[in-house]
Amino acid sequence: MTALLVRISGRDQTGINAGVLEILDQSAARLIDMEQVVVRDRIHCGMLIEIDEERSPLKELLYFGWQKGVSVEFEIVESVDVGPLPPRFAVTVMGSSLAPGAVAGVANAVSDSGGNIERISQLSRYPVVSYEMLVVGGDLEAMRAALLRASHEHLVDVAIQAEGLARRAKRLVVIDMDSTLVQDEVIDLLAAEAGVADEVAELTRLAMEGATDYGTALRDRVALLAGTPEDALERVAAKIRLTPGARTFVRTLRRLGYTTAVVSGGFQYFADHVKEQIGLDHAFANTLEREGGVLTGNLEGRLIDGPGKAAILAEIAASEHIGLEQTVAVGDGANDLEMLSAAGLGIAFNAKPAAVAAADTSVNVPYLDALLFILGIRRDDIEEADRRDGHDGGYPAV
Repeated sequence: MTALLVRISGRDQTGINAGVLEILDQSAARLIDMEQVVVRDRIHCGMLIEIDEERSPLKELLYFGWQKGVSVEFEIVESVDVGPLPPRFAVTVMGSSLAPGAVAGVANAVSDSGGNIERISQLSRYPVVSYEMLVVGGDLEAMRAALLRASHEHLVDVAIQAEGLARRAKRLVVIDMDSTLVQDEVIDLLAAEAGVADEVAELTRLAMEGATDYGTALRDRVALLAGTPEDALERVAAKIRLTPGARTFVRTLRRLGYTTAVVSGGFQYFADHVKEQIGLDHAFANTLEREGGVLTGNLEGRLIDGPGKAAILAEIAASEHIGLEQTVAVGDGANDLEMLSAAGLGIAFNAKPAAVAAADTSVNVPYLDALLFILGIRRDDIEEADRRDGHDGGYPAV
């Protein structure tokens, strides 16, 4: 038996695969592997086969190619070992635009780490350009470090994940609210209503950068709100701005069967407001104490700080019978570190340095639905589902 790699290329048309496979079947050839991609109506197909030279189908394949107007080439392959596969990784690269040099930088990072790019596919053309590379072989940590350097050098976002069941089996997404799911730091909006904006903003900055204990900083900020009329909560809720792509992000996840939750170090009133606005499954946040129609300056109930967020992630997963390896966490600040580390995939979204260091990957584009591309979801599939369900397919989407 002789092993051959059959390469077919040319203008795509119906019947090419079926015709080639029928010829192989008639010659009792053994099909070992097969992959195909169509780029702008041009087919590129490879078939690894074993043939009996006495029943060689090569002439028939060449004649078939002539009939169809496609090129058919053959290459003798020394080994058709189908033993255990080497490790496989999904590398996602995205940016507002992707110059050839940026993609080359990512490709070099892969090859310098011992990996080989087996397949490249485009995930989106807008609001960002993104590609997914299927990489075979290489060392994960070395590749992650090399890709991080390429990301900084070429100003693009790059994510790497082990390719396999764990990646495809994600079922829960937990997302921070302030400066992540929404564009605002809600406590700053509330502080403006209370007339203490500057004092609260400085405490917020220190807390998000990890320069002060989050729980202490939160209580200090809430204390400054004492005496604020509770009707200010409604006015603040009306000012909250969703991050571009937030509705598309949540709608697509729910369409795919994900459980979604906002877990915020902010306040339950506003988390519930956003939950109802975009259709999340769960909302967890701190509760502002109210008495006599005003805020008391105290919190009541459970404190949701960094460890609290991680604990809630685990509790939701347990209640939904979802393993932690099937969870995704998204955040931007120091109080998200534990949650990002605990999740199967932690994504730092336009994040502070401390959160970037704790996450598996970081994304720095302003569109929340760009996170779908890291999960391997294609823009065309999102839009097709939206059209089918009657949603506006235009962009920018909220």
